[in-house]
Amino acid sequence: MKVLHFFKTYWPDSFGGVERTIHAIAQSTARHGIETEVLSLSRTPDEATQHFDGHVARKAKLDFELASTGFSRDVFRKFAALSRTADLIHYHFPWPLMDVVHFQSGHSKPTVVTYHSDIVKQRFILPFYRPLMTRFLRDVDAIVATSPDYLESSPVLRAFKAKSKVIPIGIDEDAYPIPTEADNDWCRSMVTEPYVLFVGVLRYYKGLDILIQAADQVRCKIVIAGSGPIERQLKLQAETLRRDNVIFLGEVTEPRKMVLLHNCLGFVFPSNQRSEAYGLSLVEAAMCGKPLISCELGTGTSYVNESGKTGLVVRPSDPSRLAEAINRLIHSPLEAAKWGKAARDRYVRLFTADRMGKSYAELYHRLDSHRR
Repeated sequence: MKVLHFFKTYWPDSFGGVERTIHAIAQSTARHGIETEVLSLSRTPDEATQHFDGHVARKAKLDFELASTGFSRDVFRKFAALSRTADLIHYHFPWPLMDVVHFQSGHSKPTVVTYHSDIVKQRFILPFYRPLMTRFLRDVDAIVATSPDYLESSPVLRAFKAKSKVIPIGIDEDAYPIPTEADNDWCRSMVTEPYVLFVGVLRYYKGLDILIQAADQVRCKIVIAGSGPIERQLKLQAETLRRDNVIFLGEVTEPRKMVLLHNCLGFVFPSNQRSEAYGLSLVEAAMCGKPLISCELGTGTSYVNESGKTGLVVRPSDPSRLAEAINRLIHSPLEAAKWGKAARDRYVRLFTADRMGKSYAELYHRLDSHRR
């Protein structure tokens, strides 16, 4: 069975949360006989086929971007050609141009939408986009929510609950590198004291400004690994407030990310807006058996991190509560170890790539048989 994934960005141009999810779906469904192509936009499209971990990444020319939405004239032609040879189309929401391409192509293939997030930051465009969005979601055959929490809390998803299915995003432990002794030496040289860890892209909704505010009440080091649009702003905040226990490591390699995860006291994920729909970094930390701290957003973060069982869930944008949660990890090591074990058990039970791939493959085949 041949599946075409469609999203605005993908490797090698970008490899953020949605792109990593598409990659994990492609790899995990391949074990169930699914052949994957991914169509996305690029400023420098290469006509040559690009093979990536067993599937094919194809590009259409990106003309311009507006309100985080990529636009392309070329994508209409490319999508029409690729959809003709596909057995099923897998869309990744939100991307308004995708809805237009879907209707313009007039294809009759079975369709799945993975609903990654409500439109949060660009709310000003929502009144104009809503009619098209509603028509698109009504037209597709199935909608996948990445957590039961998001399915219940999203007003858009609630309207389509009858055709929605929950498939949590899973990751493959075997795909992650095993740190070398050199990686361990690097970690010991960079962080010489006990620490809690954040890993991710430094964006406005990650709540890292709140974490920096909380740092003066925290009794350990706070390591922030990653880069992003607000990196300079966060470093300036830490310097101005004299938060000497905050360590910025910048972008790190996958082996170094893993050694940081294995050596930390716990994982802190202070995202404070619904733009954080799931939190793949939380799943990675759970895979490593680490206790988790996150904020209650009504999204998938509180599905990955089950409050009181795999860690602590606190009120968003509250530095004092965040600091209290971190200090509890430090002062209650037995409790923290129990949460870490429970996080690992929850990963094995709910968040493996095998489980996700099997669920998607079953959905694909069911939709394909219904259409036939």
